[in-house]
Amino acid sequence: MSKRSNRRMRAEKAQADLPVVHSSDSPSGVQAFSFGDPEPVTSMRDFFYEGLWLSPDEWYEPPVPFSILAKSYRATAHHGSALQVKRNILLRTFIPHPLLGRRAFSGLALDYLVFGNGYLEERVGRLGKNLPMHHLRAKYTRRGKNDRYFWVPNYLDRTELPAGRVIHLMEPDIDQDIYGLPDYLGSLQSAWLNESATLFRRRYYLNGSHAGFIMYVSDPAQDQKDIDAMREALKASKGVGNFRNLFLYSPNGKKDGIQIIPVSEVAAKDEFLNMKNITRDDQLAGHRIPPQLMGIVPGNAGGFGDVEKAAKVFVANELEPLQAVFMEINERVGEEVVRFRPYVLGDSLSPRQDPAY
Repeated sequence: MSKRSNRRMRAEKAQADLPVVHSSDSPSGVQAFSFGDPEPVTSMRDFFYEGLWLSPDEWYEPPVPFSILAKSYRATAHHGSALQVKRNILLRTFIPHPLLGRRAFSGLALDYLVFGNGYLEERVGRLGKNLPMHHLRAKYTRRGKNDRYFWVPNYLDRTELPAGRVIHLMEPDIDQDIYGLPDYLGSLQSAWLNESATLFRRRYYLNGSHAGFIMYVSDPAQDQKDIDAMREALKASKGVGNFRNLFLYSPNGKKDGIQIIPVSEVAAKDEFLNMKNITRDDQLAGHRIPPQLMGIVPGNAGGFGDVEKAAKVFVANELEPLQAVFMEINERVGEEVVRFRPYVLGDSLSPRQDPAY
């Protein structure tokens, strides 16, 4: 079944599940409608530390589902951007090598930052010459007993990789030493809350209620046809971008027989801006990224301070330790495959102009 068919079936099921409450069987009865919600990337019920367990296929399943980490990578602008900033600075200072090019290193760095694991496969030609190393995506690579590694792109296909050829970089975990885990896990709750706040605001605009109101009619002098016509006019006015004013003439109506109750005032009470700012700060703290490097507009006149100083401190405290992790590959290969240029702001040197080349 195609993805389009699956989406259509889910949409039809979601619409069928929408509750409609009637106070009576007559057409004039009070009706309450609820609107479908955009699907979030993930939620806490999908994510918890499961611990290691050995599958029947002889590999260990990660303690945290890698599929959830992959979805969360694009959950919010700040979470994904923080990871990309680190990857880009690493790539900017990386010196390519015949055995490890920029593309393979870029994928390795991003995998390590997102999943806490990075894999390379050493390849040897028929004459015993080393070939360029191949990047194995961490989302589909599994580790088994006795340092065996498997390529598992889905539940049906599995391939055991050649013994002794997989280089595994991992962020240490305090509970086990089979897989690494990223150090931003504590900020994922804020990332998901940020996403939920955005989806709530999207629902608010997409369902057309941002310019709406509740018309409460209790005047018994109204003709039922007028009430039905008013109901149809309200339905017709609903929708994205529809801002229509409605007029009802009631010559025999009583005081307060018709009341207008705005619902758009709820928007001022949903704390959307505060929620976005607080969760943004939590994500930046989880990644330890200065806001100057994220393109965030300061909310005060003083700004965030000197961006050049912030960048230098960030590189010294965060990027240089990451560079040291990737240089562990040299110990495994027995050759200086991974090298980095010093991080310099301004005009950068080409690899061949750099003294370290």
